[in-house]
Amino acid sequence: MDLLALGIGAGLVGLVTGSFLTVVIDRVPAKKGLWQRSACPNCGVGIKARDNIPVVGWLVLRGRCRACGERISPLYPVVELTTCALFVLVALFIRPLALVPAYLYAAGIGVALTAIDARTRRLPDAIVYPSYPVLAGLLTVASWASGDWDALLRAAIGGLSLLGAYWLVAVAVPRGMGLGDAKLAGLVGLILAYQSWGVFAVGALGAFFLGATWGIGVMVRNRGGRRTTIPFGPWMCAGAALGLAFGKPVWDVYQGVMGF
Repeated sequence: MDLLALGIGAGLVGLVTGSFLTVVIDRVPAKKGLWQRSACPNCGVGIKARDNIPVVGWLVLRGRCRACGERISPLYPVVELTTCALFVLVALFIRPLALVPAYLYAAGIGVALTAIDARTRRLPDAIVYPSYPVLAGLLTVASWASGDWDALLRAAIGGLSLLGAYWLVAVAVPRGMGLGDAKLAGLVGLILAYQSWGVFAVGALGAFFLGATWGIGVMVRNRGGRRTTIPFGPWMCAGAALGLAFGKPVWDVYQGVMGF
């Protein structure tokens, strides 16, 4: 029952957070204020509170503005449901519980940055930069609560290592990777390495595997040529999720095969 209550609570928080993230995704790239009242971009009529209920509001309106009937993007419920699912998974599987706030925050910014990079090919500094002190602070509190200071040191090393590696690639191949990816890499390294070096390795390599697979698929299906720009931020976030979910068992198998 405790786990059920924890999961339900995390899901509700995830839905509300996801609703806020749809605002972030829309307004941060456009450099608009986050606290202005939501309004239909077509007719400008303010959205009523009852229509702002996560997922339910979109379903009741059947994906249309109540005032003008203009189509409302399905991105809104998708972001809300994705955030809800991630929050439930983090709350149920990340341990110790002192770590949950850090990984909830990481999940939230991961959703926002994935959507923004996919739409605009940008990873806004307004989200990435403040996330360094926030995540560092939350991980420090978790280490203080658990007494696991080795994990915090490992996270710092992992974050700096991945940031440096991506920065070198971005400088050496500027058309292949942007500095925004390097900035995000430091955050990814923090949350992966805090768990273990195995999780770090699987998550970091998983991003390249997923990104390369998608890129090859795009070219095979003739959706673009060699010059097609593929945002890498979403694959970094997906690789991080892959590492957190399966990094430990995959690394254990690898060590067993290699005889470590």
